[in-house]
Amino acid sequence: MSGSLGWIPGALEQLETSQLRRQRRQVVSLPEGWCEVDGVRLRNFAGNDYLGLSHHPRLRDAASRAMALSGCGAGASPLVSGRSKWMVELEETLAWFERTTAALVFPTGYAANLGVIPALVAPGEDDVIFCDRLNHASLVDGCRLSGARLQVYRHSELDRLEARLRSHGQSRRRMIVTDGVFSMDGHLAPLPALVSIARNTDSLLVVDDAHGTGVWGETGRGTCEQLGVEQEIPLRIGTLSKGVGALGGFVVGDQSTIDWLWNRARTQIYSTALPPPVCAAATEGLRIIDDSPGLRDRLHDRCRLFRQHLAHWGFQTVSASEGPIVPLILENPDLAVQVGHQLTELGFLVGTIRPPTVPQGTSRLRVTLSAVHDDAAIEGLARALDAIWPDSTPRQRSIDRD
Repeated sequence: MSGSLGWIPGALEQLETSQLRRQRRQVVSLPEGWCEVDGVRLRNFAGNDYLGLSHHPRLRDAASRAMALSGCGAGASPLVSGRSKWMVELEETLAWFERTTAALVFPTGYAANLGVIPALVAPGEDDVIFCDRLNHASLVDGCRLSGARLQVYRHSELDRLEARLRSHGQSRRRMIVTDGVFSMDGHLAPLPALVSIARNTDSLLVVDDAHGTGVWGETGRGTCEQLGVEQEIPLRIGTLSKGVGALGGFVVGDQSTIDWLWNRARTQIYSTALPPPVCAAATEGLRIIDDSPGLRDRLHDRCRLFRQHLAHWGFQTVSASEGPIVPLILENPDLAVQVGHQLTELGFLVGTIRPPTVPQGTSRLRVTLSAVHDDAAIEGLARALDAIWPDSTPRQRSIDRD
């Protein structure tokens, strides 16, 4: 390779040496918590299909019916001709499910964050965004893309956050942006305290509940419902690709806000709309979440069972981690990759998470639970971790998680 791209081979070699080069592999998702990776059948503890809905017969039937009537693709952006009747039904179902006036669908959750945040603030010094340091990359990128003044905060220092917001009292608009569930650590954001701070400083609190929808709350509406603050958070972002079992991102709020985003969220305006089969499947997923609370109960039972097995073998996960995201901290990327490979050889696929996704020194295995995991799989994974965990690495390790 020569010319302006001649630096790439050396950069790839440096990633390889640091155990930070990501490899491409072929993964086939299978029912009941299984997958096939490069032809090898494994227990899947690396996905986000928290309720197992991606293979649910109702979703598959809904997608098949929509495909038979309207084909595979939407064919255009929503503003041109791509807003199908299935997309309309999905947005209406989202508003009903989230108990809001209106909803807007995006191609992905990432696109939702990149579209919503820049549409609500302006570039320059007049608007300021406060972004939690553990937020997902899509939130961080949305904040940066907006061009507004960006400040990073720790949710363990909320008094300081409020003081900093007050110091920006002359700013035209102030926004606080947070995940509902922090995806690498598995703990919930302090939403009641953030609601109070937003109220006291006349700031807009935006919550991305990608890992909360379907998982948390009495009816599955997520962390805002779980923590009793739904009515005090006017704008909520989410995804349809995790608990819902389909694909896409969304934002819910009042009609005027959604109308503004329809006119100004560039990732929605300039992207081809979600295909009708995907919209139909997501709509059915939301209905199942509403009418099948037992799925959510079973998921949390699975989460408790796995943590009990971990405790039996002397493991302690990140402080305050709860629900289906279970991080196990290792010392460096080499160890994370090594242990991940050993688990694969024993029949288990888990997430191997390294910088820059997490800070230096906190590479980890990220185990994710699903309602479809059975007792044998959960106990088997815990036993496998006990058998292969490096003697030189503590099984109980705290990190600076916030």
